Amino acid sequence: MLAAFGGALLFGGATSASAQEAFEPQCFKPMPGTTKTLSYPAKPGPYRLALVNGFVGNSWRIQMIQSLKAWAARPENAKNFKELKIISTGTDVATQIAAIDNLVAAGYDGIIFIAVNPTSFGPTIARARRAGTLLVSFDNVVDSTDIMLVNEPQIDFEQVKSQFVFDNLKTKTGKVLEIRGLPGNSVDRDRSIGFHNVFGKKPGIEIVSVVGNWDDGTVQRVVSDAIATHGQFIGFVTQHGTTGLMNALLDAKHPKVPVGGAGENGSLRIINQNDWTSIARVQSPALSVVAMKGLIGLLQGKKLPQHVGLPVPTLYSKDLKDGANYSSKLPDNFQAGADFKECDVVLPIEELLKQTPDNN
Repeated sequence: MLAAFGGALLFGGATSASAQEAFEPQCFKPMPGTTKTLSYPAKPGPYRLALVNGFVGNSWRIQMIQSLKAWAARPENAKNFKELKIISTGTDVATQIAAIDNLVAAGYDGIIFIAVNPTSFGPTIARARRAGTLLVSFDNVVDSTDIMLVNEPQIDFEQVKSQFVFDNLKTKTGKVLEIRGLPGNSVDRDRSIGFHNVFGKKPGIEIVSVVGNWDDGTVQRVVSDAIATHGQFIGFVTQHGTTGLMNALLDAKHPKVPVGGAGENGSLRIINQNDWTSIARVQSPALSVVAMKGLIGLLQGKKLPQHVGLPVPTLYSKDLKDGANYSSKLPDNFQAGADFKECDVVLPIEELLKQTPDNN
């Protein structure tokens, strides 16, 4: 592997990450503030590639894996894959690091991964670099400038959502429920910063925070418990699991207050059918596809921004329409609004449902 990359991997630290220099610039745009680019000597394909997932306990992770498998199965993409390995390790960081190390030792050309936590992968990155295996971190990204990161801007993600909820509050005095994600992940950390950037500075607002693990069933339970304990809230902001949130609100017969959530199909249906005021911002499961496209581009010798910032699909309750931006014919846990058209990543549900989220 070292010979294939000439021994040393080239990291462009002083080169501008302008749209003119980037591979597929309409897709791979640098995250605001990013100037560093990455490039490596081209290596002929097809490649041995892998996805190392962590947490497996929600529908988003299922759709994320299905998205990658569906995209990789298309003939125009399959030609780049000598092998596609899928591994889900759970939430133990040591197990995830061991899985990546094993793939590096086995000679894989590249690995994309969702980090269990953002701070534990420095030695792993160094070992992969020495072996000539390229790493790309996406979704819950690592705190590193040495590998490519692919994400949506997470602080802004939740800040925009929270500002919408605040602007639409019927009263500016009372309790707001923050429903967080999976503890220890960079997305949960950064989203909570965005939420508190809005509500933490407002007099008269009391913040109640619960952990929903980005899972509909967990969110429904913790929201029901919060309402039983604290009474009514003046607003709700959930990182994910919005269908669970809406079901809890309906079960409790809670007054209609503004909601900030994600783009789960079932939640959009409930919101539209019951005339709730809401904003939905989508962390797309197709991040896995964009990360893999970027990895293949790097292996082919392309230059890309070190930190890629993708647009956040956003849906407002006033614009919801059955058959347009959600569908009563699709499963409730399907993540709507998940395509990245700028990246030519459009994945019909028929393609997704042909794939399983299983390890292989």
